[in-house]
Amino acid sequence: MYARQVTMELKQDSRIDFTHKIEAEVLPLLRKQKGFKDAITFVNPAGKDAFAVSLWDSKESAEAYGRASYAEVTKLLSKLVDGTPRVKTYEVANSTFHKIAAELKAA
Repeated sequence: MYARQVTMELKQDSRIDFTHKIEAEVLPLLRKQKGFKDAITFVNPAGKDAFAVSLWDSKESAEAYGRASYAEVTKLLSKLVDGTPRVKTYEVANSTFHKIAAELKAA
């Protein structure tokens, strides 16, 4: 499994609108993407910054989303986010929810 972490700075007083936009517009778009598995969004209680983690069945699916539909997501959020969101990618090593365990390798 593969993960994309997107970190962003929220505009002042946009926390509620941001969470509604994620629920109403971003998640439905993600659910249509090939290989999409899950998404979790975190918002600082002060409402100044947020990050989202999306989970994908493979690196290829995550990269395909990054090349295509991600631009639409950034456009949807542009009025609520200051600057350009930062993206990092990871391999998922452990997940209790998705029942993924780290591969144990002999030293």
